[in-house]
Amino acid sequence: MISVVFFNDNGSLRGFRLSGHAGVAESGRDIVCAAVSSAAYLTANTVTDVAGIPADVAEKDGLLELKVAPQDAATVGVVLNGFRLHMTQLAEQYPQQITITEV
Repeated sequence: MISVVFFNDNGSLRGFRLSGHAGVAESGRDIVCAAVSSAAYLTANTVTDVAGIPADVAEKDGLLELKVAPQDAATVGVVLNGFRLHMTQLAEQYPQQITITEV
């Protein structure tokens, strides 16, 4: 199962953590993992490389985490909110493979 955690700081998203695997198919053929991974990398790259916002990023097998400083939350809010919406819609389509929490 993929766990998506959004970091919420008084109503402003500051980042996310993805962990786990969907387990729908073998590695390289899992459409749920591919959809989640693609959206997460797009979001992380947009924040860091396109918008140029410094972020703490951690990446290893089955984990991707991104956090921005509180003063940058408003700048990246649209991107992070779009990612949250996308993950929410995927979780509705694949409730056995994706869980979402907000902390």
